[in-house]
Amino acid sequence: MTRKWLITGVSSGFGQELAKAALDRGDHVAGTLRQTGQIAEFEALAPGRAHGVLLDVTDADAIAPVVTAAVNRLGGLDVLVNNAGYGMFGCIEELSDGEIRHCMETNFFGTLGVTRAALPALRQSAEREAGARILNFSSLAGMCGIPGVGIYNAAKFAVEGLSEALAIELAPFGIHTTIVEPGGFRTKFGSGSQRMAAQPMGEYAETPGGQIPKLMAKFADRAIGDPAKAVRALLAIIDTPSPPLRFAIGADVNKAITRKLAQVAQDIETWRELSEATAL
Repeated sequence: MTRKWLITGVSSGFGQELAKAALDRGDHVAGTLRQTGQIAEFEALAPGRAHGVLLDVTDADAIAPVVTAAVNRLGGLDVLVNNAGYGMFGCIEELSDGEIRHCMETNFFGTLGVTRAALPALRQSAEREAGARILNFSSLAGMCGIPGVGIYNAAKFAVEGLSEALAIELAPFGIHTTIVEPGGFRTKFGSGSQRMAAQPMGEYAETPGGQIPKLMAKFADRAIGDPAKAVRALLAIIDTPSPPLRFAIGADVNKAITRKLAQVAQDIETWRELSEATAL
């Protein structure tokens, strides 16, 4: 079945790879970009089926009209992919209010705004076809707290909570929501789609959180994940009749989340008696 996609952040990374893969199989894609000069290059990938859309997801007032225009160009909407975002690295005390708010505006409020604007079109698609799809990009950082990544953690944890509730709310309409949790992949995330604290503090320099700049400098070259293989897996998720609520991509993220869940279970069991003694 030919599908109509809206993907945020198609200039690089997973957004770009997923857009190319969808176009290669004959689908129609509207992809958001932040620079006017990128539009022609994107539309050249598949003239008439690739539609470049100018949008900065932190511009809340622009989201609804831009999404509406994109849906009109596509002639409907079957798949929404909230991919636009960046990593914010720095210990929580090091980051300014401006850095924190911009991270949340991009990674969380951008996802929220685009989703809300797209829902009417997705409901219409679900009524016509076998079900509409939403892919919300989270991260390993959306499930596991990481020193030096606390604000990015907060943004992606928020995406996870939003998506869990959204999945339940939208199920009666035939709209399936999947949270995508990539581990380490050789995209531009490690070398370009990230920001470091503008004012690092010497007090944190030798702590685990303070080592994050050095680690991120090596991240892109050492990541074992192949973006092309990840995109093929995501297409399989889109095509399955019953997609999962969560799709963790990569052995590294699977191991980390498994350890996290084991720790949660251990804490519950260790403190169960004291916890349940609080009943009336």
